[in-house]
Amino acid sequence: MQRVLFVCLGNICRSPLAEGVMRHMVQEQGLDGRIEVDSAGTGAWHVGEAPDPRSREVAVRNGVSLEGQAARKVDPADFRDFDRVLAMDQSNLHELQVLAPGNSPAAVQLLRDFDPAGKGDVPDPYYGGEGGFDRVYEMVERSCRALLAELSS
Repeated sequence: MQRVLFVCLGNICRSPLAEGVMRHMVQEQGLDGRIEVDSAGTGAWHVGEAPDPRSREVAVRNGVSLEGQAARKVDPADFRDFDRVLAMDQSNLHELQVLAPGNSPAAVQLLRDFDPAGKGDVPDPYYGGEGGFDRVYEMVERSCRALLAELSS
């Protein structure tokens, strides 16, 4: 079983979208018993909240469900329980590196390290317009597709 945790700042925009996209791809490929996904935030501002309506909307338009998700904060146990902890941007990556226990077996890296279109940050669309969520979806989808290819090989 491979376990993947997607992490952004508040766990209501980017990371739940990545969780939903990856879960959808895992189910499509019949890998439910081999790959498990979750998401969390480095901050606790939105704990218990559903994903941002704009993330839910872009997901639905692309055939992905974010139903049943609730924001949570990264827990120290996540670095033991997950094989990969994937940050959405450099700021989240730095925060995760600070939080990770010294003996953590989890690989902590950027999600877009897997993006065939190029490495970098998944920008936070929270204060932007609708188009920002579409661009984030495209980055997340490409990155998750490449990550899934690696995990399932």
